[in-house]
Amino acid sequence: MEELARLVETVDVEVVGVATQKLAHPLAGTYVGKGKLEEIKERRDTVEYDLVVVDDELSPAQQRNLEKALDVKIVDRTALILDVFARRAATHEGRLQVELAQLEYRLPRLTGMWTHLSRQGVGGVGLRGPGETQLESDRRELGKRIVQIKRELSEVHTHRQLYRERRKGTPIPVVALVGYTNAGKSTLLNALTGANVMAEDKLFATLDPTTRRATLPGGREVLITDTVGFINNLPTFLIAAFRATLEEINEATTLLHVVDVTHPNVAEQMQTVAKVLEELGADDKSVVTALNKVDKLAGDGAEVPETAMLLGQLGDAAALALDPVGISAQTGVGLDRLLARVEAALEEDADFVPVRLRIPFSRSDLVDRFHRAGRVEETEFDEAGTTILGRLPAAEIGRFEPYLSVLQEAAPAPLLVEQPVAHPVAASVAPESAA
Repeated sequence: MEELARLVETVDVEVVGVATQKLAHPLAGTYVGKGKLEEIKERRDTVEYDLVVVDDELSPAQQRNLEKALDVKIVDRTALILDVFARRAATHEGRLQVELAQLEYRLPRLTGMWTHLSRQGVGGVGLRGPGETQLESDRRELGKRIVQIKRELSEVHTHRQLYRERRKGTPIPVVALVGYTNAGKSTLLNALTGANVMAEDKLFATLDPTTRRATLPGGREVLITDTVGFINNLPTFLIAAFRATLEEINEATTLLHVVDVTHPNVAEQMQTVAKVLEELGADDKSVVTALNKVDKLAGDGAEVPETAMLLGQLGDAAALALDPVGISAQTGVGLDRLLARVEAALEEDADFVPVRLRIPFSRSDLVDRFHRAGRVEETEFDEAGTTILGRLPAAEIGRFEPYLSVLQEAAPAPLLVEQPVAHPVAASVAPESAA
């Protein structure tokens, strides 16, 4: 309920009370039982409220019945999330995606809006009541708008795909920040890249993807993309509406999973992220886990907890923390180690090859490309050009072939074990004594 309260506060609504009920399953008609409905109604004698928010997605019938029983506006969790998204969308693409999700949510709920009008008409063949006509008109208008938005988003998708294809021509890998909403992804993006992306202590502060450059410890450049945060029970149609945005995750080389290790429901949040990544088909990518906000665990002047202790905070979800590093995006603690882990993951993904290059000064463009694509370990200059010792992705080798020597990885020295010399040994075996 704490998360629901935060969502409500995000849309500038004050929470004045909470009501809960344990049921084996929600009631088909009113979601909660008759007694609970009476309790909520009676609260109006002592607490003034004009809105009830339900922490679940209601059917159109449940919403209508609740509004009739309580005589107040009813909003379910899905509608609330859509409202938050609508307030956060800052780009044309983001606003289109939110509008599409809102329309698809509203479409099946139109019937109830016009039920009272349909009763005014006789109905039947050749005789449609005014409510029925209005309902069909609204459905038609919503359907047309949905088709139009999908067409526009398809154009956005095509544009993004062309951009990604051009980006594939560059040697710079992409790392996508993923995680539960408000885990600190935008703060981490700013810390790693020196960007100035809005980072607020609010749910869904980021809806539109933002990409910035960062430099890894070995000198290689990387693109880091901030993505929309996930949340429990995120509606499937909302994920579909944000397909163009979420594809940034699928196109990334490596995922950087940002976890708020201090959150009381951290295990559930990590499981939600794993579930959404599976739905997106991105669960097979390499992942580095940033266990964020360790400064809050350490306290003033205390040392940052060891990774083993941090994993203990995760409970059953510790197995989901792949390649974990404890960090604080706010203070900068652990960021060097995090970048080193990201670099190692990228090298493993790209199948790096140890190489030695002698590049003439006339091909300084290749030196620049090596710095961006590979990992430079040693550099020497002489009158003929530049000699570089380092590692390159296998896919880049062809570009450097005229100046290339591929080095063999040094094999470990064999362990020599001297065979013992056999000597005759006298032995006596005593018979087993009878029991």
